[in-house]
Amino acid sequence: MVTTAPYGAWASPMDAALVAAHDGRPAFVGVVGDEVWWTAPRPAEGGRRALLRRRHDGTEEPVLPAPWNVRTRVLEYGGQPWAGTVTAHGPLVVFSDFADQRLYVCAPDTGAPPRPLTPLSGVGDGLRWADPVLRPDLGEVWCVLEEFTGDRPTDVRRVIAAVPLDGSAAEDRGAVRELSGERHRFVTGPRISPDGRRAAWIAWDHPHMPWDHTTVMVARIDPETTEFTDVRPLIGATAPGTAEHGAAGESVAQVEWATDGTLLFVSDRDGWWELQGIDPEAAEDAPGARHRLCPARQEEFGGPLWTVGQRWFLPMENGTLAVIHGRGATCLGILDPVTGELVDAAGPWTEWAPTLAVHGSRVLGIAAGPHRSYEIVELDTCTGRAREIACRHTDALDPAYYPRSHSRTFTGPGGRDVHAHVHPPHSPDHRAPDGERPPFVVWAHGGPTSRSPLVLDLEVAYFTSRGIGVAVVNYGGSTGYGRAYRERLRGRWGEVDVEDCAAVARALADEGTADPARLAIRGGSAGGWTTAASLAATDLYACGAISYPVLDLTGWATGGTHDFESQYLESLIGPLAEVPDRYRERSPLHRADRIAAPFLLLQGLDDVICPPEQAERLLAAVAGNGTPHAYLSFPGEGHGFRRADTLVRALEAELSLYAQTFGFRRDDVPVLELRG
Repeated sequence: MVTTAPYGAWASPMDAALVAAHDGRPAFVGVVGDEVWWTAPRPAEGGRRALLRRRHDGTEEPVLPAPWNVRTRVLEYGGQPWAGTVTAHGPLVVFSDFADQRLYVCAPDTGAPPRPLTPLSGVGDGLRWADPVLRPDLGEVWCVLEEFTGDRPTDVRRVIAAVPLDGSAAEDRGAVRELSGERHRFVTGPRISPDGRRAAWIAWDHPHMPWDHTTVMVARIDPETTEFTDVRPLIGATAPGTAEHGAAGESVAQVEWATDGTLLFVSDRDGWWELQGIDPEAAEDAPGARHRLCPARQEEFGGPLWTVGQRWFLPMENGTLAVIHGRGATCLGILDPVTGELVDAAGPWTEWAPTLAVHGSRVLGIAAGPHRSYEIVELDTCTGRAREIACRHTDALDPAYYPRSHSRTFTGPGGRDVHAHVHPPHSPDHRAPDGERPPFVVWAHGGPTSRSPLVLDLEVAYFTSRGIGVAVVNYGGSTGYGRAYRERLRGRWGEVDVEDCAAVARALADEGTADPARLAIRGGSAGGWTTAASLAATDLYACGAISYPVLDLTGWATGGTHDFESQYLESLIGPLAEVPDRYRERSPLHRADRIAAPFLLLQGLDDVICPPEQAERLLAAVAGNGTPHAYLSFPGEGHGFRRADTLVRALEAELSLYAQTFGFRRDDVPVLELRG
C-alpha cells in the first residue's frame, strides 16, 4: 500500500547503521599464484583495511587477522600497500601496516606472524612505504620511501628504495638501499622491464600537482650491483611555467613495460589521457619516438594520481592491453595496440576503479553500477565472459528503495556544460501530496580534481528513500571530461565550483524538480570548501553540511596542511605572493559574517590534511551572529570517516539538520542541537 506523506517524512527501512556497515569498497586487487587478493574496509572494526584472498574453491578469507590494517599513509592519501608472490613455502606478502607504517613480511600459510622489515623513526611522522615491487630473486622489495626529516609537514623526502627481505633493516636504517636519488619531490614505485635491465617511474615537483605536469624517469639496472645507472628523464623533462593561467604541461598518470621493451604510458598532452608508447632509447622529441596505441577518442584512459600505484591499463601475455577508459563513466576493454581495435566487456558495470591485475588470459578489476556496489570482476578474454567472483554485490535491502538515478548535463554561466547525476526521491511505499516539490541536496565532491561516478551509493539512497532528492555535481575542475574541463578551476576555485553547483540547483528548481525554498548543499574536504564558500556567497541554500573542510586559504598555503597539497593552491587560486588578497577574499573563514543559513560542521580530530584548527576558527567567527549551527568532532578519525559509529552519528545529524530546516518531522534520528 502506498502512503501519501510529505517529502522528507517518508519512512525507510534503510537506517544509518545499514549504510555504515556497507561503507567503503574493495581496493588494490592483485594475483598471488592462482589466487585473487585485495583489501577491503571494516567499518565495524575501527575502520581498518583487511587483506583478503579468494581461494581456488571460491571461498573468501582474511590473509591477516585483526588488528592488522593494510594501509599506507604515503602522500597521506595512501597508495598500493601490499605485494605478494608464491615461494616454496606458499604465498609470501609484504605490506604496510597503518598503526606504525612499517613494512612487514608474512608467509600466511605457515602460521608464523608478520615480522617487520623496516625500522621506526622518531623524526616527524617517521618512515612510510608504498607501491612495493617484490624482487625475491634479489631478496628485496623495491618501493617508495617517504621519510620525514623534521617536525614540519613539509620536512619530507621521497625516493625509490630497496628493502632486504631478511629483516636486516628492521633495526638499521642503513640497510635500506636508495635507488633513485633525491631528484624529485614526489615519485611512484618502479616498473621493471621484462628483461630486468631497466626501471621506469613517474616523478613531479612543487608547485605542480601530478595532473598538471609529471616527468617519466628511466634508468638502467646494473646487472652486478642492481643499482640504478644512467638515470634520466624520458618524457616531460622541461616543466612548464607556473603562471596563474596557462601553465599547460603534460600529465603522465601511469607507465608499464610491453614485452618487446617498449615503454607504455598514459599522457594528456593532447587534452585527454591517452595510451601511448615510446622507445626508451629514443629522445622524447625525436620524430616518431612516441606513438598512440589507440585512435583519438576524446575519452580518458587515465585519471588523477591521488595515490601511488593506481592502474588504468596493464599489458597481457598475448600483446593486447587491458584498459579502463571512458568519458564521465568508465568501462573495461581489451585493446589491440597494433590495430587500435578496442573491445569492451559486457555487463552491468558502469564504473571501474583504477586497479587491475592480469593472470594469463584473465583480467581482474573492481567495478560497480547504478544498482550494484563495487565488487571484484573477472574477465576471461578467451570467452569474452565477465563475472563477479568476490566481494559480490548483495542487496542490503529491497532494490525498490534505490533511487532511479540518471546523468544530466546542465548549462552553467556563459553557456558552459556542467555535468551532474540526479537522484530524485523514490520509495515504493510513499508518494508526496499533489503539487508538493521535494527538497534537494547538492553534493560537491572532494578533490577538487576528482569526480563522482554514477554508482549505487547507500548514503544517497538513505536520503532519497526518505523523500529528499540528491544532485551530485561534477563541477568544472572535475576529471573524466578532458583537460580543458579540468582546468576550468585554475585560478578560480571558490568561483567555478560554487557557480556550477548553483546552476544545477537553480535549474532543478526552475524546471519544477526541486523546491526552490528547500535546497541544501553538502560536501567533504574540497567539497566542504565548496559548501562553505557557497553558503557565504549566495542565499540560494537553506542550509549546508560541511565535513573536514578547507576554510582559510592563507593558513592552508603557509604550513597548514600536508606536503602533497601544500602548494596546490598555486594553481587553484594563484601564486600567494602575487594575489594575497584573493586568498583572503575567497576564504569562507573571512566571510563568516555572510553565512546566515544553518549549517552542520563535521571534523575528524586526527585530520592532518584539513586540521580541526580551521573548523574551530569558523565556529569562533560565527559565534554570536545568530546563525544556527552544530559542531560534531570525532577523536580517532582523520580526513574522511571510516568508523561505523562515526558514520552513523554524522549521517543522522545531517538528516536532523534537514528535518529542522525543511520543516518535516523525523522520529528515527536524534535531534541535532543547533546553536545560534
